[in-house]
Amino acid sequence: MILGRSLLLCLLAGSLCAQLPAKPQGAADQGSREAARQGVDKALAFFVGTQHPDGSWGSKSCDTTLEMEFAVETHYAWSVAAHALATMALLQAPETPERRAALDKAVRWLVDCRMTLRGTTWDNDAVWGWIYGAVASVAIAQDPRYSTDLWRGPVHQRGREFVGWLAKNQEPLGGFGYYDDPPYTQRPKWGTSFSTGAVVPALDVATQLGWLEDAQVKDRAAEYVRRCRLPNGAYSYDLTPIPRLRGGEEINNVKGSLGRIQTCHWALRAAGDHGVTDADLRRGLEQFFAHHKFLAVARMRPVPHEAYYANAGYFFYFGHYYCAQVIELLPEAEREPWRRQLREKILQTQRADGTYCDFLGSSYMIVSSTAFATLGLLAGL
Repeated sequence: MILGRSLLLCLLAGSLCAQLPAKPQGAADQGSREAARQGVDKALAFFVGTQHPDGSWGSKSCDTTLEMEFAVETHYAWSVAAHALATMALLQAPETPERRAALDKAVRWLVDCRMTLRGTTWDNDAVWGWIYGAVASVAIAQDPRYSTDLWRGPVHQRGREFVGWLAKNQEPLGGFGYYDDPPYTQRPKWGTSFSTGAVVPALDVATQLGWLEDAQVKDRAAEYVRRCRLPNGAYSYDLTPIPRLRGGEEINNVKGSLGRIQTCHWALRAAGDHGVTDADLRRGLEQFFAHHKFLAVARMRPVPHEAYYANAGYFFYFGHYYCAQVIELLPEAEREPWRRQLREKILQTQRADGTYCDFLGSSYMIVSSTAFATLGLLAGL
């Protein structure tokens, strides 16, 4: 889910356009709870089977020439964010001895790992480590298994560090972003609706836990997301005085905002903003499934934003995860039909080894895609 790649990718990406094959599912009902459980089990088996002895997954360095222009620190930040997501998948899954052992090692690595830092003047992708590190830390802190004396101190300390770095890097309008423009400044000047929305509910809980010195950090972030909301039901990519909405095939068209709609609706509603109504949630879900093909056609395209309506591959599982979170905000009686549609979309892309991937094929993308997909399936179980 790393966004906004440079022109260099366009020049180098031609040979990677082939989409990896999905795992054949036969005649199985992919919308069923049982199919979702089987998909979850396969993905979690991948996490258990490929975890390094230190508790981490994948590589911490560049896996492909398509990402060589990014700093070493940036590759590390992406791997930390992916690790946090995988940890959340194990945290939410039904426990087995093997999964619990993997989860304990994953939590230990997360609380002990080196903090992500800004890699260059223009590149602040460290924010992804802070965002999903904060989200995971909040989830871990609320889990009774990690409220013992052994875990409480390290988990809360790491959570304070993640949200502290976010507070220091909140741009003046309240958002969180991963790049900066000249003149380069210590506090970045650019944010996006989706990266900000992804952490708003966690900031709300972090404030209640006493992790944030400035209680207004969450309010400023929520207001940033709120101001990105457009009359057409979409959320603008970023907050600008005049939204980029010129009609036609544009990123702030609903068809280019399918993942952002779900993320931002969930963020505002989960943080207590009832200006996002059940009717708004339903409308966003209807748009997601009606125009799903525009997300699907972008999956595994190696050039960011090259697909219709400037969709990028890394929005695919990101969007499906937050779609699942929105479904769970609706009244219970309405949820299962939506869940069935979502399960089908996710499971038809699962690969033979239990993994998922929507962009390039770097190890951090496989880990994060598999985690997003698994969390999306778990939300309906």
